[in-house]
Amino acid sequence: MAALTLAEGGCPSGLAPAEDRDARRADPAAFVRRDAGGRDTLELLIQGAKCAACIRKIESGLLALPGVSDARLNLSTARLRVAWSPGAVAPAAITDALARMGYGASAFDPAAAARQVDEEGRKLLRYLAVAGFAAMNIMMFSVPVWSGDGEMGQGTRTLLHWISALIAIPAALYAAQPFFRSAWTALRARRANMDVPISLAVFLTLGISIAETLQQGEHAYFDGITMLLFFLLIGRYLDHRLREQARTAARDLLALQSVTASRIGPDGHVVAIGAGDIMVGDRLILASGDRAPVDGVVEQGVSDLDRSMLTGETLPQSVRAGGVIHAGVINLSQRLIIRASARAQDSSVAELARLIEAGEQGRARFVRLAEKAAALYVPVVHSLALATFVGWMFGPALLRLAGLEIADVGLRIALMNAVAVLIITCPCALGLAVPAVQVVATGRLFKRGVLVKSGDALERLAQVDVAVFDKTGTLTLGKPRLVSTVAPDVLRAAASLARVSRHPLSRALVEVAGPGVATSDAREIPGEGIEAGGMRIGRRTFAAPQCADANDGAAELWFASGDAPPVRFAFADALRADAAQTIAALRQRGIAVELISGDRPVAVEAAAREAGIAHWVASASPSDKTARLAALRAAGKKVLMVGDGLNDAAPLAAAHASASPGTALEASQAASDLVLQGAALMPLVEAIDVAKMARERALENLRFSALYNVIAAPLAAAGFLTPLIAALAMSGSSLVVTLNALRLQLNWGRS
Repeated sequence: MAALTLAEGGCPSGLAPAEDRDARRADPAAFVRRDAGGRDTLELLIQGAKCAACIRKIESGLLALPGVSDARLNLSTARLRVAWSPGAVAPAAITDALARMGYGASAFDPAAAARQVDEEGRKLLRYLAVAGFAAMNIMMFSVPVWSGDGEMGQGTRTLLHWISALIAIPAALYAAQPFFRSAWTALRARRANMDVPISLAVFLTLGISIAETLQQGEHAYFDGITMLLFFLLIGRYLDHRLREQARTAARDLLALQSVTASRIGPDGHVVAIGAGDIMVGDRLILASGDRAPVDGVVEQGVSDLDRSMLTGETLPQSVRAGGVIHAGVINLSQRLIIRASARAQDSSVAELARLIEAGEQGRARFVRLAEKAAALYVPVVHSLALATFVGWMFGPALLRLAGLEIADVGLRIALMNAVAVLIITCPCALGLAVPAVQVVATGRLFKRGVLVKSGDALERLAQVDVAVFDKTGTLTLGKPRLVSTVAPDVLRAAASLARVSRHPLSRALVEVAGPGVATSDAREIPGEGIEAGGMRIGRRTFAAPQCADANDGAAELWFASGDAPPVRFAFADALRADAAQTIAALRQRGIAVELISGDRPVAVEAAAREAGIAHWVASASPSDKTARLAALRAAGKKVLMVGDGLNDAAPLAAAHASASPGTALEASQAASDLVLQGAALMPLVEAIDVAKMARERALENLRFSALYNVIAAPLAAAGFLTPLIAALAMSGSSLVVTLNALRLQLNWGRS
């Protein structure tokens, strides 16, 4: 696997994973699959893709190949999916094209993708540690040289320079590997990125310092180059840690499918098999409490299904022979025999995972502030450094032709001034400008119960102008609560029946009744209720058919005992305590609010009315929610999606920014940018406020970095700054942007 990195677009990392030669030699044709549309598809693990510019380059480059109809890169998983007309292009041509663009590729493997991310982090940390160790130790020898320049003998100064060289040369050559590899890849691809001037500065400064030491000169800049690498690697490592928090939701979503299933063989024997081995037409046993491994049709049995994670519907739905079951639903009561209608990779959960990946890909195209700034950095710095060298090297000769008596300065001075330009404009402040703010903001939000999961989440959150909420478990607590007042003896009798059921309403009833004993001869009738000894509890049509429908939209259980009048138990899914306050606060900030839920219209309308939301949609599927977000996006809106269920995972991934409560399904939390750790919703409003403040601080840092370069670069080009002073100025600019980021804490404390 080639260890290559993007050359164009200012990719901020430059860290290439370790080379895997066996994977590189593997024939990609062995991994080609035919999709439902008849196209050949190939999924690859990409090395070296780090930013939105990488995505654009890879996708546009592959779409230019003959016959390629689709190329989609998910940056969070490094997963590239390519589709083409059969026979139009050879799979090897795709990997060759990627290699020419500067990327390594191998067959996609989630475990390998995770290892790739972990290895990058460990390498960066090692590089950072070496650079920091070298910088601190060299400073011990540099300070006496600076402070004792007039009194120190030449031999002592040269000895200290040699000791510094013995530390700096191996440390710099090792710690600068991310920049060297990235720059070399760029140059091989006949392009330049922001690591090219960094690498030039490292090599030239080391060369000049070694030459000065050999000639027993006064100035060597080993301290400046190690300090430069230390600050640059801090920015890289902070950026990597923020990116690492953005786990993909699609990986966690597929974990909801059962890994094993019970298949009925032709001879009637039951065999445990892996979910991936289930074929269309297989007969499977789905026991009570099991999660369906694949989509299927019920052949035998009657039961209740918990579909809340797929549809958002709070109440179980009954199913019988001929009914359809989707992968991921839970069988609540009786055993079912189903016939598989799709394989695991073609199930509804797998389709939802593909929707999530599509959403994550769209979000990855967001171009971050630092990337926009970096795109301007490379050509400007290259041009200025080249102009400085040419001006000092050949300028005096040209001026003499004009009649001015100016002596040549020589190669050494021209190189030193050009290096000073490269060092003083090195993107330490630029590299720290945004990550430093993000680290401060995410740290403060974490203390307030908000986990920020991706580096660019705050940038996107600061731009939102529409908030779309799910109902069950997000705007509400997601747990039915008894709201009827009944006599204690009636409650105990009803609870004695309800204790044998897994139905959410039965559990809510038992919770209110407290400890007790279940009726021993109780019999549960799937989809209807429970009966025993002349008592019944369940649907109105089952327990109290003579009673009229209440028509108030509340979830209900009816209890009948002998000749006594039937009793109705009404339940409600209460709003979170600060839901209405949160909606009002969002409106005050100019953010429109909508409610989209898969629940019943009457329940959604009641929740919207209580929360103060005018626009609401009920009975919405995941694709309906995603379509609504797409419509808002097409209208130029920046949408914040807030949800908790499996049916929210795809729209959470597709939204401009997203959040989920701490009680949400793991796949939904993984798809979200923010996770609210407590039961309150108001921290979401606080997160938006902090995101806007963080964006202002980041812009201030970028403006300062630009102003610093506008002032410092001409001074270096004019020869007023040595490489050492340039390194100190660069370090000072990095300190300024870091301190400005810390102002975010002070402003927050005052607010």
